[in-house]
Amino acid sequence: MKRQVYTAEHEAFRETVRAFLAKEVLPHYERWERDGIVSRDAWRAAGKQGLLGLAVPEEYGGGGTADFRYSAVLVEEFTRAGASGLALGLHNDIIGPYLTGLATEEQKRRWLPGFCDGSIITAIAMTEPGAGSDLQGIRTRAEDKGDHWLLNGSKTFISNGILADLVIVVAKTTPEGGAHGLSLLVVERGTEGFERGRNLDKIGQKAQDTAELFFHDVRVPKDNLLGDLNGAFGHLMTNLAQERLNIAVAGIAAAEHLLEITTEYVKEREAFGRPLAKLQHIRFEIAEMATECAVTRAFLDRCIADHSDGGLDAVHASMAKWWATELQKRVADRCLQLHGGYGYMTEHR
Repeated sequence: MKRQVYTAEHEAFRETVRAFLAKEVLPHYERWERDGIVSRDAWRAAGKQGLLGLAVPEEYGGGGTADFRYSAVLVEEFTRAGASGLALGLHNDIIGPYLTGLATEEQKRRWLPGFCDGSIITAIAMTEPGAGSDLQGIRTRAEDKGDHWLLNGSKTFISNGILADLVIVVAKTTPEGGAHGLSLLVVERGTEGFERGRNLDKIGQKAQDTAELFFHDVRVPKDNLLGDLNGAFGHLMTNLAQERLNIAVAGIAAAEHLLEITTEYVKEREAFGRPLAKLQHIRFEIAEMATECAVTRAFLDRCIADHSDGGLDAVHASMAKWWATELQKRVADRCLQLHGGYGYMTEHR
């Protein structure tokens, strides 16, 4: 079915993204996967190409558009390219709204230009070794010392953790407040007492640096409080719809791409004297996956359009995230089976 969610301007942007991937990402990606981290040069190239800060106002160096469809195009193309290591979606769509929506004018002028040109890479640190993402169980604490906060604690599984120049840290500022005693504090690279642990060795997404972070008596200036004191819970909940939709867009794009390359494979691969695609069971498998992808795409495109118009609610964003990622897993497994033994070989996507 022809997609109707995008205009000619969005499709022109898609060509820009594809050209960027071909020139600045794909030639280097195997090395990044081996190294466990991407090059900072790629971030600066993305900034130069206008791929960072799409929703940031132009006065701070951003794209000045609140149209989420541009972000969706970016996520789709990076997903199809298998380039999750260069986490532009995390930077733009998850962390960006905290800075544009909560930062003071002084903070915006201090951080957003670098956010948009690629010289400031960002991360958000919520998950902890003992608490996971349970806000009630967060132990990282920030004590009010008058002219600064004294931050102590640790975080883990932090995407962009090694590269990040600016980390939004969820910390307990009112111990008796539970989840409503948390605040967002911005810790900048080079701050004394802020240390990074190992780059975690994961089973996939190798090029995406994921780290442990440690805070030992880190003096965080009062000017680095982001949003309201003890307001982190509300701030975190506000942006969940877009965060979930971002993941859903990646899920359906991945499923569609896996189906596409598997369809080509079964047309070329021969068994029992003819191409696999001539076997009825194989055709049923492809047809079933194609149907699921088409139905999911229709729902996701509606969610993208609704969010671009400011109308997507948390319920439908949650539905989209759950359904699209479950579909991605099913399609990945079925496509691997259709590749036979070759599905387990790393040279096959």
